[in-house]
Amino acid sequence: MTEHILETVRLEAGYGSKPVLQGIDIQVGRGEIVAVIGRNGVGKSTLMKRLIGLLPDGGGELLLDGERIGHLPAYQRARRGVGYVPQGRDVFPRMTVMENLRTGESLGKPAEGIYERMFRFFPILDERRDQRAGTLSGGQQQQLAIARVLIGGPKLVLLDEPSEGIQPSIVQDIARTMVRLNQETGLSLIFVEQNIDMIRAMAHRCYVMDKGRIIAELTPEMLEDRDTVRRYLSV
Repeated sequence: MTEHILETVRLEAGYGSKPVLQGIDIQVGRGEIVAVIGRNGVGKSTLMKRLIGLLPDGGGELLLDGERIGHLPAYQRARRGVGYVPQGRDVFPRMTVMENLRTGESLGKPAEGIYERMFRFFPILDERRDQRAGTLSGGQQQQLAIARVLIGGPKLVLLDEPSEGIQPSIVQDIARTMVRLNQETGLSLIFVEQNIDMIRAMAHRCYVMDKGRIIAELTPEMLEDRDTVRRYLSV
């Protein structure tokens, strides 16, 4: 068993002939929460898509538990334990909360008691089991998208902008829940985010991206400094 659940070495990706990621080196330790931060348009979401396999292998190495997975399609990475919650949540609006959750079983046989565990972590979903997902608020849909991924039992979860379009009180609830999941289950997370409060609440470490490269590594405490925030996040 390796020290890092996820490791990239000189990872590259792009869209057609346009390069975006230019030699990304990152690591996520077992049971660690890592944030990827930076201004809009620097390649953060591209990195998430490259990690899950929605972009073709553009060079470099991607390892999960020491196994090279960069050549695998997205569904095989998912079956090896990589969960992905995309920007915009992408729930099935006409299906109920429970029906949405059951689609998470496509990645493997769910663990015994997993549904009740998800309802314990996300009680709002328990109250709305039979409600159509399209009628939920943005924050409730985000919680549903996260819980659906967790039904499949991933060992690493990728979250792309989990606070986008969500009211601050729900953002705080989601951050607390993810920290609880990490502490109680050892779940590893890597997430893209610009909400400083959420980053401080969740992350053990932060990578800063700019122009498709990692340019710094910070602790959440460093983001207490306004000059640091302006330097790395201000448009």
